[in-house]
Amino acid sequence: MSADSVSITVENIGKSYGDVLALDDISFNVKKGELFGLIGPDGAGKSTLFRILTTLLIQDKGKATVDGYDVVKDYKKLRTITGYMPGRFSLYPDLTVEENLRFFATIFDTTIDENYDLIKKIYSQIEPFKKRLAGNLSGGMKQKLALSCALIHKPQVLFLDEPTTGVDAVSRKEFWEMLKDLQKKDITILVSTPYMDEASLCDRVALIQKGKILDIETPEKIVRSYPNPLWAVRSSDMYHLESDLQSFEKAVSVYRFGDSIHLTVNDENIKGEEIERFLQNRGQKNINIERTDANIEDCFMALMNNKDL
Repeated sequence: MSADSVSITVENIGKSYGDVLALDDISFNVKKGELFGLIGPDGAGKSTLFRILTTLLIQDKGKATVDGYDVVKDYKKLRTITGYMPGRFSLYPDLTVEENLRFFATIFDTTIDENYDLIKKIYSQIEPFKKRLAGNLSGGMKQKLALSCALIHKPQVLFLDEPTTGVDAVSRKEFWEMLKDLQKKDITILVSTPYMDEASLCDRVALIQKGKILDIETPEKIVRSYPNPLWAVRSSDMYHLESDLQSFEKAVSVYRFGDSIHLTVNDENIKGEEIERFLQNRGQKNINIERTDANIEDCFMALMNNKDL
């Protein structure tokens, strides 16, 4: 990958808080114009990495650059070319929607009118409420306002730290549609999320857990790399089904997934009848067993449990 095609470079970044290792030798690149996802649960190190990349925190070791600028040495320049939407709503709740947006435009020496075309599709949805205090907005509206404020100075790189946490499913879908539109404007986007289903919406993803990168690839390639047969199992006694399947001798992994239990086995030729007979012998009834395709969450669980993919 040539230097000209890279927007974000992270090289061997490490960060600790006392005895807690938040980031452990993290390395990856994000291409210009890419929508790159950092996927992992709470406490994985996502927010720490975002604070380093947005010049709010200094790493203990390693190096990071954004559009060629060092995150430590060139922090003043970086703050003018990046947009940052932190995980928690960080705008001024006692200012109106319009006052918040005007404030952020002013500190970046621009105006709402100058860059209105960039935020029009997003801001137009909340503009009817521009006189409302930001603290009185719904979760989805706060999200749109925060994104508008992060974009008002026309950044080259956009950092979004868990932007859809705590909002409804419809708002989540709308938000990702907005990100796809922004990507068409040649803005590089790095987004973190604990929602595994959002990984499929990214060009590439890095799966992160306990400060370590587990894998970096396109969502499609990560899913295709899952090597073992996977079954979705349900019964009338879901409470004991998980523990029963964990005692199945061919089980590789067993965990709850929605309204079923996902069972990975080490036998490519296994039949559903064999699993059903095993469960019947354990007293399970009304058993439903279906072969299913792996998704990002299945792959993440396998990597987290040190299963080779």
